[in-house]
Amino acid sequence: MKEILTKLSLAHPKEKRDVCEIDEMNCHLCIHTEEKPHICDICGKQFNQRSSLKTHLRTHTKEKSYVCEVCDKAFTERGNLTAHLRIHRNEKRYVCEVCSKAFTQLCNLKTHLRTHTKEKPYVCEVCAKPFSERGSLTVHLRIHRNEKPYVCEVCGKAFAHSSYIRMHLRTHTKEKP
Repeated sequence: MKEILTKLSLAHPKEKRDVCEIDEMNCHLCIHTEEKPHICDICGKQFNQRSSLKTHLRTHTKEKSYVCEVCDKAFTERGNLTAHLRIHRNEKRYVCEVCSKAFTQLCNLKTHLRTHTKEKPYVCEVCAKPFSERGSLTVHLRIHRNEKPYVCEVCGKAFAHSSYIRMHLRTHTKEKP
């Protein structure tokens, strides 16, 4: 216990150490001991905080309690709604040090930085083609799996990517790009 309290004192400034009640302290210590006593009954994933399990359960129930008042998009977590609202307020607090391009979310800046570093950490396990974004790899894998989730409502032809069906729909409307 002394070792845990030493870790705790190193992890938190003095003014925040005395805030926890005993029950809260025991629960909080799970963070530092890597103990995960809270287990999801549905998928078995483990959590060190009861609140984290509660948030996780929303992924199974599809409950989205936090709704944007501007566009009605719904979120499972308040923090995701807060980050989303920055888009409507055009708050771009994350700025690229290389080219000064600004972003509303840190994850978008991190992805953007790969354009400068040429880093491609996501590699196709079938053909070894590398990608800078996980989503691009996911879309690419549809080729190998012959997945075509985008189906034309006019003729029934299926496509692996949403942009392909948009181009295809022009054949029915005679619209030019």
